[in-house]
Amino acid sequence: MTGLHCPSANAGISGIDRHVHLEGGLDAGWVRRQADSAGQRVPDSLESFWRGEAQPFDGFIDAFLFSCGFLRNREAVRMALGAIVGRLPSQATGPRGVDLWVSPHFLVRYKQLLSLDELWRGLEDGIADAGHTGASVTVILDAVNHFGPKHGHEVLDLVEQSLPGFVVGFSTGGLEGVPFRDWAPVFERARSSGLRIAAHAGENGPGENVREAILHGGVERIVHAVTAAANPEILDLLAERNIPVDVCPSSNQALVKDLGAHPLPVMLRAGVRCALGTDDPGVIPCDLAGEWTKARAMGLTDSELERLHRFAEEDAWCFQARPAPP
Repeated sequence: MTGLHCPSANAGISGIDRHVHLEGGLDAGWVRRQADSAGQRVPDSLESFWRGEAQPFDGFIDAFLFSCGFLRNREAVRMALGAIVGRLPSQATGPRGVDLWVSPHFLVRYKQLLSLDELWRGLEDGIADAGHTGASVTVILDAVNHFGPKHGHEVLDLVEQSLPGFVVGFSTGGLEGVPFRDWAPVFERARSSGLRIAAHAGENGPGENVREAILHGGVERIVHAVTAAANPEILDLLAERNIPVDVCPSSNQALVKDLGAHPLPVMLRAGVRCALGTDDPGVIPCDLAGEWTKARAMGLTDSELERLHRFAEEDAWCFQARPAPP
């Protein structure tokens, strides 16, 4: 763990992006150039996101799939990670780092864009590049909730014989269509390989999914959780168990139906260990500095901003080694 630096609201912002997807982090200009070179038309959904227009979740999936379809080799992976690290704010105080979500089964098996070795080597190259700038990067494997536990086991089948040291976690994303209790055996298998467990919950599904992910899935970190903010009992559970929550204001406001005012202040005031991430900044344009600007605009006090900064570092996996298997 690095030394903490907790600034006041006017002293600086964190340089730690606590949640960002490799596949959603490609530079928009690069994607457009690749599309032009391939004679492909950028879909209306992606153009709309790039203009800052909200789209339904289905539109996001179409935009996401088109964009990441250009991750076809080691160098493209390296460039995608470079774009993500390049969005870290230069004016940040304290350490710089990225907790990076990556979907190897989607890229290697489902879309067949590149080999697993190319993916690992591209990530290794990008992590080395990041290190030269003083940024730490670690990888969390991302499976798709609505594909079900069989898919989760397929993800682990694919990677567990060649798992690099920079991979420290396993997570589910996608639509929250399968109960987290059904994912518990997959999470336990991943944990037995020394991986930490996270889940996207309370984003496109009900807030009750957050409770189930923790109590029945054994999840130790939640991504989003915004639909749970209206339930004090779930916020109490998050606070009492010190469960870190990655919050992504731009993404939440674009994708979470009827979100209204962002619940970050409510979550922090309930004692939840929130930190900021950019989620898919190549699809929904944003950067970490902008997420901090949005957080400040929510009326957070200096003390709350300092806690947001402190939690970003204390709970980041990019500064922690992968635990030994039990």
